Formats: sequence, structure tokens, C-alpha cells
Amino acid sequence: MPRPSTPLLSPEIIGDAGLALSRAGEPFGVNAIARRLGVRPSSLYNHVDGMDGIVELIRGRLLATYRLEVSGERWEDYVLTMLRALRQMYADHPRLVPLLVGKTITSPDVIEVYDDLATVLAEGGFPEDEILSVIAVVDAFAIGFGLDLAAPDDVWRPEQETRTLGRLIDSGERGRERADRTFELGVSVLIDSLRARLTA
Repeated sequence: MPRPSTPLLSPEIIGDAGLALSRAGEPFGVNAIARRLGVRPSSLYNHVDGMDGIVELIRGRLLATYRLEVSGERWEDYVLTMLRALRQMYADHPRLVPLLVGKTITSPDVIEVYDDLATVLAEGGFPEDEILSVIAVVDAFAIGFGLDLAAPDDVWRPEQETRTLGRLIDSGERGRERADRTFELGVSVLIDSLRARLTA
């Protein structure tokens, strides 16, 4: 019997299948991915190390889509560009966030992204003993603002009389407009704070 001209399974195919299930809002795991690919679950273990391995494949496939290239920008520009890209990534895949944050990052492609950020910060003059903390802050901002962008158009709907909140909601933006304004305020505060800390 001749072998198929294209492989039935590979790490890339498995990662893409998991990502497709997530994008469709369907639960995914080893069994669900195997069903989608028309193979036995045991076949996946020839290519991945269980669910942890699948999460890392998905993380790598995601970052490949939203990848940034270092091009000699100032650290402020690079951090802002990275925040915009990661915010959109998390907003596009909110169901993946608990899995991604609950797993140690080992994907070589993803490690390279963080290495790029660490390098930009080091070249920008940040003390090396603070760079990992700055990266964690950038990550937390991206996740938080991504989930905010994925939130319902109406974040608050008080059912009782309020002193101030209800009036602000009635006159404020909704949906993407509100989320974008919140993001721009947040990143300006973050960049200004980091710049002030760097020059202190």
C-alpha cells in the first residue's frame, strides 16, 4: 500500500487542529483533536506529549500569526507594537487564555519572541535584574486588555440606583470604542511609568 503524499499527522497539523477547534468555540483536547483529524488519540502521542504538548503547539502557531520582528525601534515603540499584537491575539482566542497562562512556556518560537523583547529592553537601558519583571507586566497588560476587548459591549449594567457609575455608563462609549480608549489610556500610563523609572 503506497504511503500518503502528505502526512496525516505532524506537530503543525495537530497544533492547527487544536487552534481551529478553539476558534470555533468548541471544546478541545486530545480526543477532540483526534476526532477532527480522523485518527486514534494514541496516534497523536507519536508527535506530542499529551495536552501540555498540544498547548505549546497552539501557542507556537498563534505567535507565528501575530509575530513581531525586531527592526531597531526604540523600546517604547517595540513594547507598544507588541502589546497591540498580543492584545488582539488574546481577544481573538479568549478561551485559550486559561490554558496558555497555566503552562510553562517551552516552545522555541515563543521563547524567541520573549528573547527579542528582553533584548530590546536591555538595549534600551533597563537594568537586567528588572527586565523579567517588565516582561511580566507587559504580559499581564496584554492578557487583561485582550480579555477586555473580548468582553460584551455592555461591561456593566447596574440594576439598582448608583451614585456615579450609572451616569458614566449612560454617557460613555460601548464595545470596541470603549475597549480601545481604555487600552490607549492604559498603555500610555504603562509607557510613561516605565520611561520615568528608566530615567530616575
